[in-house]
Amino acid sequence: MAARSYGQYCGVTNAVELIGERWAMLIVRDLLVGPRRYTDLKRGLPRIPTNILSSRLRELQEGGVLRRVPLHNCGLVYELTPYGRALEPILLALGRWGFQTMGDPHEGDVVTADSLTMALRTSFQAERAADLDLELHVGDVALRVIVRSGALHVAQLAPAGPPGVAGPPSGEPEAIVVAGPGIRRLIGGEATPAEAVAQDHVAVVRGDERILDRFARTFHIAPLPLLGP
Repeated sequence: MAARSYGQYCGVTNAVELIGERWAMLIVRDLLVGPRRYTDLKRGLPRIPTNILSSRLRELQEGGVLRRVPLHNCGLVYELTPYGRALEPILLALGRWGFQTMGDPHEGDVVTADSLTMALRTSFQAERAADLDLELHVGDVALRVIVRSGALHVAQLAPAGPPGVAGPPSGEPEAIVVAGPGIRRLIGGEATPAEAVAQDHVAVVRGDERILDRFARTFHIAPLPLLGP
């Protein structure tokens, strides 16, 4: 449990005490992608002090959000409990809310394989999704992104995915897409696919550029009306 109590009898209070400590939500975010060893979590959260990571893992375990289990030949890993996995729609909604005011990255901000995977899940529009198969490269992160019949599958290619993350599927993708942080303008509808290419936010280095039309249809976060004039 959290070391500090707000002293209020309320569901929101209980939730904040469980997952409101610094770094806790990002640990949950990464575990929503799959089980992780301690070293995987540290690699995915490079700025977290080791003592804080240990403390948060202990608190989340005591709160019933995650547990340690053996996984194949990888030793012990951390995974979410059913109670912890119930946070997924909440985190996805929180990600869509936070997307509205992200702006450009600050110096030193990084994109990790797990954060990009969750960003795709956050913006995925199952009801309007178009079938596609592409490699998406953002910095050092590479993902294979496949959408079939309204279902999203993401495999981490580089750096290699940790235990619990599906490996790359067989066959060649339709296209290879390289993007920078400006891909958020395509996802947010601020730029059309043609404009995103012209402004160097996205480049299709192999395959047909028209795949970006399907990408923009499939991965989209509409602006909140409350942010208007």
